Amino acid sequence: MKALVLAGGSGTRLRPITHTSSKQLVPVANKPILFYGLEAIAEAGITDVGIVVGSTAPEIRAAVGDGSAFGLDVTYIPQSEPLGLAHAVLIARTFLGDDDFVMYLGDNFVLDGISDVVDAFRKDPRDAHVLLTRVGDPTAFGVAVIDDHGTVLDLEEKPSRPRSDLAVAGVYLFTTAVHEAVAAIAPSARGELEITHALQWMIDQEMDVASTVITGYWKDTGNVTDMLEVNRTLLERLQPRIDGFVDEESEIIGRVRIEAGAEVRRSRIVGPAIVGAGSVVTDSYIGPSTSVAEQCHIAHSEIEYSIVLRESSFDHIRRVTASLVGRNVKVTLTPRLPAAHRLVIGDHGQVQISS
Repeated sequence: MKALVLAGGSGTRLRPITHTSSKQLVPVANKPILFYGLEAIAEAGITDVGIVVGSTAPEIRAAVGDGSAFGLDVTYIPQSEPLGLAHAVLIARTFLGDDDFVMYLGDNFVLDGISDVVDAFRKDPRDAHVLLTRVGDPTAFGVAVIDDHGTVLDLEEKPSRPRSDLAVAGVYLFTTAVHEAVAAIAPSARGELEITHALQWMIDQEMDVASTVITGYWKDTGNVTDMLEVNRTLLERLQPRIDGFVDEESEIIGRVRIEAGAEVRRSRIVGPAIVGAGSVVTDSYIGPSTSVAEQCHIAHSEIEYSIVLRESSFDHIRRVTASLVGRNVKVTLTPRLPAAHRLVIGDHGQVQISS
């Protein structure tokens, strides 16, 4: 069995971060979101992985390499532009050959991994098998209607009137039957080959499309709000450890990891939180659900429920919260200007100034 990982999207919902960085490489708990997916694939016993890449291919290649760090053998599959998930299957035909495969969206996060569903598919392969999850707003997703046995009866892409609250969760398992389906469908109104259309074609051809409803935690990390929520969830599972330096005047409370080479001086850190290697925190407060990446400098500042990427700095900044700060960003205090009022007042005027 092989894996096809999609890492070619442009990440428009995460701009401006993704103007200069791949959305799949934005870190949560100081590790790129893509890495969690690759680790889940390796844990499921799959080693042969194709990664579909687009304009950020050089960055993805530099981060993942040949895959050996994950116990994987990685092949890169260029996609000229993001033309849909089914298009990714189409262009990966040579790599996939006649093998069954799991398709994993590189910006999705499944907390409990995919080992169970992969094992079940190996023992009892259907034509297709999709992971589903219940969501509050199904109109933003591909939505499935299933019967009491989990067989998928119908699929719609971002329906205005959803018939269920079961969203397709970004993990799919296929036999070779899917190749006929992706070749048979036409582009959607938005000009993409939709995987939901390919699955619906399989259903219409009376192929067997099964499903598993995820009971654990899942997120599509396509926007800042979801990225911060995944960061919070991962930090809550963090194993506390202090490998860096913490002086006697500092206070460390709860699940906190201070990575090697980091320094904490005269500061208070309340977990769950992580301070990356080489970062320096002085006279500051780092609050819950915060990830500070490598080589950052935080001085006389307060940060909580945020992600700060590498080589960024805060100097004399009051409470920052629910923020995603990019790489090599400098946040400083504006010099206070003298307060003054400039007035042009006509005859017989009355002016009241409170300060």
